[in-house]
Amino acid sequence: MSTHLRHDLDLLHTTLLTGKLPRSLNWADTVELIAHLGEVQPHGHDESVFLVGTQRAFFKHPHSHELGIDEVARLRKFLRDAGPELPAGAPSQPCRMVVVIDHHGAHVYKDVDGRIPESEHTAHPYDPFGFHHHLIHKKEAHYKGERTPEDKAFYEEIAQDLLPASEIVLIGHGTGKSSAVDHLAEYLKVNHHDISRHVITTETADLSALTLPEIEAIAKQHMIAVV
Repeated sequence: MSTHLRHDLDLLHTTLLTGKLPRSLNWADTVELIAHLGEVQPHGHDESVFLVGTQRAFFKHPHSHELGIDEVARLRKFLRDAGPELPAGAPSQPCRMVVVIDHHGAHVYKDVDGRIPESEHTAHPYDPFGFHHHLIHKKEAHYKGERTPEDKAFYEEIAQDLLPASEIVLIGHGTGKSSAVDHLAEYLKVNHHDISRHVITTETADLSALTLPEIEAIAKQHMIAVV
């Protein structure tokens, strides 16, 4: 295997372990990656057995030659169970994130390192502890005389942003059913346990008066890697 090809597979492996989850993945690339990490065995006429470390899983051959989002998520879990360590040379520093959220939107502050292109984020004049800032707007519907139902797509978009995080602080206002931060925390627990386990605290604050230095101060209280 050429050095260039090996590098491409290591990059794909790193992305699947810690990057933003691809919505689809070429089947041939998937088979090549698993063969690079372990072993691929045919099983019947439309299925393969993936063997990496002590882990074993069956994957159906997709008719479209692309793994869909659900199967890509299952592949990520399989690879993480097989061994959380990244390929040699991959960045090892923590990826720290802070989410400041209400029912209208979420501000995600993300640690920037070599894995995350700056073009993916909107720069802000003041970024706490060297983070870049990404604003996620909630798509509001019109409900006369009723409170707008929770938008699962809104929380899922935040979850996708949080995939690389090793330390997460959530900040919102209010508690219970009226609290977007509580909805987000619960959504992560139910739908993204691998992300939820990296949430180190959930804080409440007056978001209308919360300043960026105060966001930084809250993060520093909890994130041991922030100096």
